[in-house]
Amino acid sequence: MTATPCPACGHPASGKFCSACGASLVARTCAGCRADLSPRARYCHRCGRPVGGGAPVAPRLPARERSAWIVAGSLCVVLLLLIVFKVLRQAHPAAAPEMANTGAESAREGPAGDVAGSAGGATPPDISQMTPRERFDRLFNRIMQAAQQGDTAQVLRFTPMALGAYTQLDSIDADARYHAAVLRMQVGDFPGALALADTILKRNPGHLFGYMIRGSVAELQNDTTRRRQAERDFRSHFTAESAAGRPEYKEHEPVIEDFNQHAAESDTGAKTRR
Repeated sequence: MTATPCPACGHPASGKFCSACGASLVARTCAGCRADLSPRARYCHRCGRPVGGGAPVAPRLPARERSAWIVAGSLCVVLLLLIVFKVLRQAHPAAAPEMANTGAESAREGPAGDVAGSAGGATPPDISQMTPRERFDRLFNRIMQAAQQGDTAQVLRFTPMALGAYTQLDSIDADARYHAAVLRMQVGDFPGALALADTILKRNPGHLFGYMIRGSVAELQNDTTRRRQAERDFRSHFTAESAAGRPEYKEHEPVIEDFNQHAAESDTGAKTRR
């Protein structure tokens, strides 16, 4: 039998196996795809199946496909983290702002919330210990002071607190609704302010506060038609409502008189133009 060099070690060999290294000298075929294999092949070059049998080796994905799977896996991880974050946040909600901080910062405020000189360094009031109505009124006064001073940051900071106190009121009257409407106008919530005006007029037909809110919102929105309608409604009820002796009218007398004067001048101007 003619000896041929072993493909594995190069030693002259004959038969089916090399006598020096034991490598197969017989041509082989893949058991899976029947492709011709070299004597030294350990895996099929076509399907990846091990020459000795077993399952084929999974082909390696192209670079583009691998990148796509990596991105998809990363997104899954991010979404999972977001879900965990939301669940933990619901289970342990953030603490509400400490209402006492407002009182501490308003140590110079007088009983009604007006800024006054500090007398002897009195202890700052803790509004968290006040009734909901006392808390709401104090916050409202603080916001109005900030608005008059052009302090927009303070208005935006304390308005959510004041509206939160409003929702906790045991009983809500026209005066509280009027204050809440003013707060909503301060932050541009005109639909919320108009809804409060509607509630005031539904519970107290002809109440001047309802028309004042409507007129103020219309003026802020540059809606002349709705502003004039609100002013006409206001003046048509002004005499009867002034005689009703409502306590909230007394408290807001300067504002009511100012709105009435503005409405009268607007009505006179409209008649003159006719």
